[in-house]
Amino acid sequence: MKMIIASPVAFMMMVAPSIAKADSMKPEDRLAIIDAITDIAAGADRHQWPRVRGAFAEKVTLDYTSLWGGEAVTLSADEVVAQWSNFLPGFDRTLHLVTNHAIVDASGDTATAEADFQATHSLGKDLWVLSGHYRYGLVKSAEGWKITHMTMAATHETGDRDLVGKAAERAAKKMD
Repeated sequence: MKMIIASPVAFMMMVAPSIAKADSMKPEDRLAIIDAITDIAAGADRHQWPRVRGAFAEKVTLDYTSLWGGEAVTLSADEVVAQWSNFLPGFDRTLHLVTNHAIVDASGDTATAEADFQATHSLGKDLWVLSGHYRYGLVKSAEGWKITHMTMAATHETGDRDLVGKAAERAAKKMD
């Protein structure tokens, strides 16, 4: 019985310092971080590429290894936007919903945030739906909070993942 009582106490002792740091964040900083996260998802769905670009720091590390394997990559923000703008318009529609935002650590001009997501991609009557969690690294600059790292952990997937390739081919034909 003592072990059960001690476990929650031990857990709180480990996470309390991070929670306290994040809780001391100014509300305007917390909202700016959530806005940056939202700008990536909503901007991509609306093909508002300057909005997406504005949410990123100059360099960003993307980790989609839970879905695609391989290794995380570090690219310039312009390269990320170029890649995304070369395949997302090939879908008929996308909807990236991001929710349950939490600032899990904050210290000075850096922060770590987490959020859950569901991303729906449609091409004709075919769908690919992906759900999971994101972990974001952020830095505060003169222009505001910018995302430096995005790590996606996929938890659920339905539909046809091959729609990504089909959308990229379709988007390439539109550009020709």
